[in-house]
Amino acid sequence: MSRTALAIVTAAFALSSCARFEGSDRTAPDMPLWFTRPGGALSVTARRVLAADSRRIGDVREFNNRRPVSERSVPALDTTNGRVFVGTSDRGLYALRAGDLSTIWRFQTAGPVMSEPLFDNELDVVYFGSHDGALYAVHASTGELVWRYNTGSAVGRQPVLSGERLFFSNASDYVFAIDRRSGKTIWQAHRTPAMGMEIAGHAGVALDQNRVFAAFSDGHVAAFNTDSGADAWPEQLDLLAGADANTETARYLDVDTTPAVAPHPQHGRVIYVAAYSTGVFAVAAATGTILWRNERALGVADVTYWSEPPHRPEGMPDDAPAIATAPLLLASSGSTGLWALDPLTGEMQWRVRVPEGGVTATVPFAGALLVGSTMHGLHLISPLNGKGIDGIDPGLGFSSPPVTFGRMAYALSNAGTLFAVQVNPPGR
Repeated sequence: MSRTALAIVTAAFALSSCARFEGSDRTAPDMPLWFTRPGGALSVTARRVLAADSRRIGDVREFNNRRPVSERSVPALDTTNGRVFVGTSDRGLYALRAGDLSTIWRFQTAGPVMSEPLFDNELDVVYFGSHDGALYAVHASTGELVWRYNTGSAVGRQPVLSGERLFFSNASDYVFAIDRRSGKTIWQAHRTPAMGMEIAGHAGVALDQNRVFAAFSDGHVAAFNTDSGADAWPEQLDLLAGADANTETARYLDVDTTPAVAPHPQHGRVIYVAAYSTGVFAVAAATGTILWRNERALGVADVTYWSEPPHRPEGMPDDAPAIATAPLLLASSGSTGLWALDPLTGEMQWRVRVPEGGVTATVPFAGALLVGSTMHGLHLISPLNGKGIDGIDPGLGFSSPPVTFGRMAYALSNAGTLFAVQVNPPGR
């Protein structure tokens, strides 16, 4: 894309974000690190085509007279050794050098690799799932296989590591706890999959203290004891209870959002999760009690809890007291937009109506938020009001969120190209 075309796309997104903003557009005293809209905030430092067209498999859709596959793997970073690990629809997991994205090794599986890998720095091992039904462990330096754990169904979400155990889920509503060194089963839990219509994909697991939280295709959310796999709540929570059968989304039963865990001033720990047809929920982590529900935020596929440390807005003297920014719960929906909710009450702080195709989960990036759109590139937006700061559109969109570290972000486009993107924050 030419510089002129890119500038037009960026300007269009910024203007559309302003026009579609709903809710209060005030200038708050707790303004975030990003308040102005600087030009040229994002720049591409490297790009690498990974997925060979001859090997790509999966759902195909028309787009600008091309036929790309939606790539859903989120990159994982080894920040110590400067390595990036990412899977693609061509059945491979790649290890790349973070600077120029050159290949270190590639590991072949029997199915598309659409999950987010997990790097284990202590063992120098990468864990990742494949649509061939297995979770793999490979040496991060060489790509040699350590073990393969067969689950019988696609593994499309990142595993969670705690001590010597890995916790993860698959597309058939199983939750597993296995030994990270040997890949041997410790325990597993299962719910019977729903018989109704489902959205593609499945939820991952979240870990907090001695509980594993998981969501299932029949609309239930559960908590399991990390040691035994026993139920940690009095009963599993049904997020479909009270659903309006007359809505367009009511026919979809599943909860595909990986729960997000965060602190709460009254309830200690809270998990945030969304059901496609009934909205976004805050649930007490200890008891499974619903604290609030936003029933307007429908069609949500990802939730992110966002907060940033206290800071001094630009222009304030160095001896001025730091100001704490109120946290946000960010909910991404392909049908109702990108929502920012108050984590304590569920009330909308702002909402951006997104273009056709929807958006990915949002990722904190240098005090702002970075989000991908499935047809219109990457966008840097303000957490104050959701308005656009900058954007990059390579032409085929992003179905998976980027991963960020410091001023760098890595994102895999639907064309199978990995982008390394640098942000230049405004001067403090």
